[in-house]
Amino acid sequence: MRASMPSSGAPSPAEEPEGFPVGEVEFVAMMASIQALMALSIDVMLPALGHISGDLGGSDPNERQLIIGVFLISSGLASLFPGAIADRFGRRPVLLVAVSAYVLLSFVCAIAGSFELLLITRAVVGVFTSAMLVMPMAILRDRFDGDRMARTQSMIAMTFMVVPMLAPMVGQAVLLVAGWRWIFGIMALMGVLVFVWVWARLPETLRPEYRQAINVGVIAGNMGMALRERASFGYFFGAAFVQAALFGYINSAQQLVAEHFRAGSFFPMVFGGMALIMAGTNFVNSRIVERFGARRVSHTALLVYIVLAAIHLGVALHGETLWVFVPLMTASMCMMSFIGANFQAISLQPFSRTAGAASSVMSFLRTVIGAVLGTLIGQAYDGTARPIMGAMLLCGATALVLVLYSERGRLFRRVNPPGFYKNVVPPAAH
Repeated sequence: MRASMPSSGAPSPAEEPEGFPVGEVEFVAMMASIQALMALSIDVMLPALGHISGDLGGSDPNERQLIIGVFLISSGLASLFPGAIADRFGRRPVLLVAVSAYVLLSFVCAIAGSFELLLITRAVVGVFTSAMLVMPMAILRDRFDGDRMARTQSMIAMTFMVVPMLAPMVGQAVLLVAGWRWIFGIMALMGVLVFVWVWARLPETLRPEYRQAINVGVIAGNMGMALRERASFGYFFGAAFVQAALFGYINSAQQLVAEHFRAGSFFPMVFGGMALIMAGTNFVNSRIVERFGARRVSHTALLVYIVLAAIHLGVALHGETLWVFVPLMTASMCMMSFIGANFQAISLQPFSRTAGAASSVMSFLRTVIGAVLGTLIGQAYDGTARPIMGAMLLCGATALVLVLYSERGRLFRRVNPPGFYKNVVPPAAH
């Protein structure tokens, strides 16, 4: 009976599909590069936000955050659609269209003559960029299951973290020799390189028998099924709240670190150093998750994250320096690395046949809730770290309640022991 369910069916095996032309190293690098285009749209311009706002007539100091916030919100809202479209037409064409639009709209941003036009264009970029958030998750679910998926996602995240590490430094370097408009030119160039790579090397990963009809009822049913699955519900929303705290920090990072803590021109190096340590955490996760299980690792990380947020809030209430803030914030961000990849793998596990729709639901919830709450957290910036630390504590506690709901009150379970998927027979092709 389980094999007849439209969402889950029988799990697909974790081994590499026979004849898949892209090796593991290239596959990880390619998926990371696709996701990196979205990160590049945020991190490379962090040092330039003040310059952009000033040149285009921004008045409120917090208004510069909208260059990031509008992009994230539109990306989250639009992420409902690419998964459903890709469940019908395949992952590859949706991805190629999205990257093409990213290149074109980056040039439009570069020539924007007003702050309002820039914000509108950033919103449209976010619409197309949503596919770069959804498609890697769907492609990964097409190929892997469970803890193996969590391991591969951690490797992708580890590679992807090179972008937040280097992008602010690239943005700062561009400002030293040219205007901020050249930053969008770099984004367009990177988009061209990714487009050529995907077009030349990535095959279609959606099984022909899993293609879904473009029908409002079918699409709504698949998405509704994703939301009704209790085992995934808490992880969908829990990931969104953890993401909200991260977005809140990113929105206010330039003001908080560069201005309040007086890092100044060293801000890109501080930001990049934190990203480098997060990359190391993702590597650790990729090494341990198959041994201990995604649930045990992520549940432990969530509890540690809550404790760290409470400690950091107490420190922030009494005043802190840059050298106190950075280690505490870095430790919390490392816990986010353990949470993110594992929550994603757990939440998508039941949806082998409708991975696109489920990935869209997850991206929608994670990005919209994260972007809206993250924007509110950023706008609450008061010249101290207190708002962000209070938000991290509240978001972490909310995520824990949601996970407890999905797990029916039991943490640290090991649902599938090591080697489980190696003994699963793949579903027969129809």
